[in-house]
Amino acid sequence: MWRVGILTASTKGARGEREDDSGAVIRELVARIDGRVVCYEVLPDDLDRIRETLIRFADVEKLDLVLTTGGTGVGPYDVTPEATRAVIEREIPGIPEAMRITTLEKTRFAMLSRALAGTRGTTLIINLPGSPKGVRECLEAVIDVIPHALELMKGLTGDHGHAR
Repeated sequence: MWRVGILTASTKGARGEREDDSGAVIRELVARIDGRVVCYEVLPDDLDRIRETLIRFADVEKLDLVLTTGGTGVGPYDVTPEATRAVIEREIPGIPEAMRITTLEKTRFAMLSRALAGTRGTTLIINLPGSPKGVRECLEAVIDVIPHALELMKGLTGDHGHAR
C-alpha cells in the first residue's frame, strides 16, 4: 500500500468558501494503485506554506506520493510549481508532459499548465490542476506509471523490471 498525501492549494478552499472536489477525485483515483491518503491539507495560495508542507510530507511524514491540486496556471496567485521546484531534488518532466499531451486533445488551454513532477528523497511529488475534471484527466494519463516510478525510487525493482 502506498502512503499518499494530498495538498490542495486554494485560498477560497482554505477559508471554507469552496468544497475540495478535486481532492475527492484524487482519493478515488489513487485507490486504483493501492494508495491510501494519510495526509490531507487545504492551504491558501501561499508559496512558503505550500513549500513547507511539501517538505513535511516528504521528510517528516515520509509519504510515497504527494499530489497537489491547484495553483498550476498563469494567474497571479498560482505558485504551486514554484513551491514544488524549491523542494524537489530531481525533476521528472515526462509526467507533466504526458498530462499536457493527453489533455491538449480535450482543450487548448492545457498548454497554459505549469505543472511539475519530481522527487524529494523517496517521495514522488506531482502537481495537478485545480478543477476536478482537470485532475481526473491528468491523473488518469499517468496513474498506471506511478507504482513503477515509486518502486524504482525505493529500489524495489530495477530499471527494466527486474527485481533486486
